Amino acid sequence: MHLHVVLADMIPSSNDGRWDARLWAALTVLCAVVFLDALDVSMVGVALPSIQADLGLSTSSLQWVVSGYVLGYGGLLLLGGRTADLLGRRRVFLVALAVFAVASLLGGLVSDGTLLIAARFVKGISAAFTAPAALSIITTTFAEGPARNRALSIFTASGASGFSLGLVISGFLTELGWRWTFLMPVPVAIIALVAALKFLPKRREERAEGGYDLIGATTITGSMLLLVFAVVEAPEVGWGSVRTIATLAAAVALLVVFVLAEQRVKHPLVRLGILRSGPIVRANLGLVILFGSYVGFQFVAMQYFQNFLHWSALETALAFLPAGLLVAVTSTKMGSLADRFGTARLIVIGSAALAAGYAFFLRLDGAPSLATLIIPGMVLLGIAFALSFPSLNIQATNGVADDEQGLASGLLNTSGQVGGAVVLAVVTAVLTSTTSADPIDGFRAAITVSGILGLVGLVIALTGLRRPRTAVAIEDEKVLETV
Repeated sequence: MHLHVVLADMIPSSNDGRWDARLWAALTVLCAVVFLDALDVSMVGVALPSIQADLGLSTSSLQWVVSGYVLGYGGLLLLGGRTADLLGRRRVFLVALAVFAVASLLGGLVSDGTLLIAARFVKGISAAFTAPAALSIITTTFAEGPARNRALSIFTASGASGFSLGLVISGFLTELGWRWTFLMPVPVAIIALVAALKFLPKRREERAEGGYDLIGATTITGSMLLLVFAVVEAPEVGWGSVRTIATLAAAVALLVVFVLAEQRVKHPLVRLGILRSGPIVRANLGLVILFGSYVGFQFVAMQYFQNFLHWSALETALAFLPAGLLVAVTSTKMGSLADRFGTARLIVIGSAALAAGYAFFLRLDGAPSLATLIIPGMVLLGIAFALSFPSLNIQATNGVADDEQGLASGLLNTSGQVGGAVVLAVVTAVLTSTTSADPIDGFRAAITVSGILGLVGLVIALTGLRRPRTAVAIEDEKVLETV
């Protein structure tokens, strides 16, 4: 199905480089919502011990306060992105944002662990629709090139800042009470919803006749849900358990059915041809590694700071402050850097900084130095996010038709969330299975997983620096013509 979208009330055009107040307001609304989505991924981490003590949750139940959100988010992102393309990005964005606000309120008021996990799952589902809808609104509003790169750098800076600062904000809020980590997003979401109704451009959409890909929607959503569920539960029930193997097998079977179906249906949910683009594939793999390795590292760092060093929630949050501030301050400039140097080079530098940051933390011990270990390591991780995250978003959406921007956005976000779930499960298994009497060995082994992934990401990023053979041949021909 092809959507021919015409902006009805966007004045002036974003193509001329001058953005009026209404355009800035629309971008601000989208940035506020992606900030909230990213905030929810990381903010609950510091509050977990307080939640466990107050609600009497077991360790296995407690992990679902985090994993419930990831399950809903990662499982339905592809469906959310394509739904935005088919039903209208503005409409999907508004409905999902309203659901997010209600679920946030319920999460802060409930006194039962099961209801809290359910509220987190619903919030994850709503984020699975708001995130790709917001990104595709930007990519279809701003022309590809400097204008879009500038908008995307601001947008992705908001998401990266929300994720990086989530721990810091959570540290302050947890001192007041863990419920504030759930209630704080409510007024922000309501204000954003009101502003979105006023400032987001209304669109006239002409849809070609055709049906919806129900088989594709059902199989890919089921596959993603089962995959995330399996890797989250595996550390608890065992990777070799019948349940884990059966769940993973079912996820693979549904994925195979999905791929076969997409090759045969007239209007596929995911046009598989989009994956023939090398830059898009590298961008998705890059986000798997960037987000996945950092989620795993963050989990280990929480255990190290709070359980081993016995730091308070606030002290733990402040340890992450250098990375969060660096991302918040510098990420908005990445659009102009991408225009000048290209996304491939920025991703290579960011990948190198990521691997170096993890290498720094392999030196941790029982009395870590702020000046020579924690701050330099966090600064390197902040540089990695500031450079890589906006660049990966730009690269993943460049050259994609407007009617598939939601799909491209959904693919990218799915890569990040599934990567986070899988790597977190692996890191948890490594951390808990280490038999050494010195707990530092377990922390180092778990961080090594993130470090190895960082090196793999650097190798993948370096392949993006190779010029296509056709481009080289054309340049050689031009040189010969001038001789």
